[in-house]
This record gives sequence, C-alpha cells and structure tokens, in this order.
Amino acid sequence: MASETPQYSAPLNEADEKPQAAPGLDEAAVNEIVGMINLMASARDAMSDEMVARIARTATEGMAMLDRLTRNEGLMRLVQVLDRPDCQCLLVGLADALTATSRDIANGEPAKGGVGGLMRLAREPGTQEGVRLVSLLGKHLSDSMREQQRRGG
Repeated sequence: MASETPQYSAPLNEADEKPQAAPGLDEAAVNEIVGMINLMASARDAMSDEMVARIARTATEGMAMLDRLTRNEGLMRLVQVLDRPDCQCLLVGLADALTATSRDIANGEPAKGGVGGLMRLAREPGTQEGVRLVSLLGKHLSDSMREQQRRGG
C-alpha cells in the first residue's frame, strides 16, 4: 500500500453541506489574501529580466554610495551641524534667497556696469548684510582650515 499523506478537509456544515473556512479566516481575510496573491503574480509577470537587473544594479550602487558617504568624516560632521535649529534656519533662508535671486536675475535687466552701478547697488537695502555674510563665512572658513592644518588634519 502506498503511503498516503493526510489532507486537511474542511468540516462540512450539516445544514447545507458547504465546506467551511479554517477557524480564524473569515471571507474578508480570504479575499485580502487572494488580492495580495494576484498583486504579486501581476508584479512578477510585469517584471522583465532587464528590469530586475536594473533594479538590482541601482540598489547595489545606492548601497555603495551610502557606504562611501557614511565613511566621509567631513560629510558626517556637516550632517550633524545641519541638524541644529540655527543651521536649519540658515538653510531655509539660503534656499529662499536662491529662489528670489534666480527670479530677480531672470526678470531684471542686465547690469550696465561701471562705478555708478556699484554705487547704486551699495545703496540698496540688504547689500551690506550680504557682504557681511560672505565676509564672516570667509573668515570662519579660513580660521577652521588653519586650525585643521595646525592639528595635522
């Protein structure tokens, strides 16, 4: 006699003799499982070998780039500094300034040049603050680079 594997047979409801679902699985759960199976089958059918290879290549390159970025001490320091609230305000201000600058340059007339143009620019509100910002950034950058060089970094 061949060995027979016992199979699960759903209990019959004696009133209408229909198979009943396993305990804990209602019709909504079964429909959801069937829907998920259909979704996975459709995704499998839609994926070509080229698409799978491209996704794998992209994931590999992404992980390699993430590895290089996390090993970069300077970048990790920058990320830590950028997480501070005062630096986030500076970044938001910089982003807004870049947007406004791009719009002003695109919509404005080209500069005519000359000393007179420089004098008019110097009298505009915000010009001195802009020069001060760039000057302070240059000073602190220079100090930091000298300190790193002194420490051998």
